[in-house]
Amino acid sequence: MLEKTTRVNFLYDFYQTLLTEKQRIYMQLYYLDDLSLGEIAEEYGVSRQAVYDNVRRTEAMLEDYEDKLNLFSKFQKRMEMIEELEQLLPTMNHGTSEKMQILLTALKDHE
Repeated sequence: MLEKTTRVNFLYDFYQTLLTEKQRIYMQLYYLDDLSLGEIAEEYGVSRQAVYDNVRRTEAMLEDYEDKLNLFSKFQKRMEMIEELEQLLPTMNHGTSEKMQILLTALKDHE
């Protein structure tokens, strides 16, 4: 469950601007603020089932956006490459490692 929650949180971070305001609110309350479906339903005067349907539909939309755009997948690959490069840094000569450190810092700043 934690893996799914983490994935949905990342997808939400990447694609939230493509969602409606209502979808963003429900996803934020459910995934980021950890409110229950019942709590959200009570706060917005709708049924628990309505909130559940909206959250599930939005999750499917986020996955569909990822299938088409691959922003999260590309981010993960960049992070893996950065980690690998950081592990190689100590084995390089001083001049090369300084330049690589500058490039790594630039990459991290553009995440």
